[in-house]
Amino acid sequence: MVFGEHFTIQTKGFSDIKDITGMVQDIIIKSRIRNGLVNIFAVGSTASITTIEYEPALVEDMRDQLELFASSTMQSRHSQTWGDDNGFSHIRATFMGPGLTAPVSGGNVVLGTWQQIVVIDHDNRPRSRKIFIQVMGE
Repeated sequence: MVFGEHFTIQTKGFSDIKDITGMVQDIIIKSRIRNGLVNIFAVGSTASITTIEYEPALVEDMRDQLELFASSTMQSRHSQTWGDDNGFSHIRATFMGPGLTAPVSGGNVVLGTWQQIVVIDHDNRPRSRKIFIQVMGE
């Protein structure tokens, strides 16, 4: 069986990190799939899905490291071409990736004790982000 659903969240941009674990789990429960896989996908080219220990200090550390990796003030051909100054956000999102697949067991996403699923919005402005969840299994 395959079940898909999406939700949207509001973000602030500049690598705003939002915990979406509960929303993913709610969709798994709604799917009635007990064992299989869940794929979480950020629709768009300037956001990423990953896991992290979602606590304030680590969230700030992550944002600091993303700034070091691809600075929001970097010059990019993309920004020069389109005038939107968000070339850095495309680079961050490409290296991190738009999606994540995790196992589902007993109707629950399998995560470690300190592991949460997050969306990271790398763009240079607030956004309404569409996140598509697909649950596959039995």
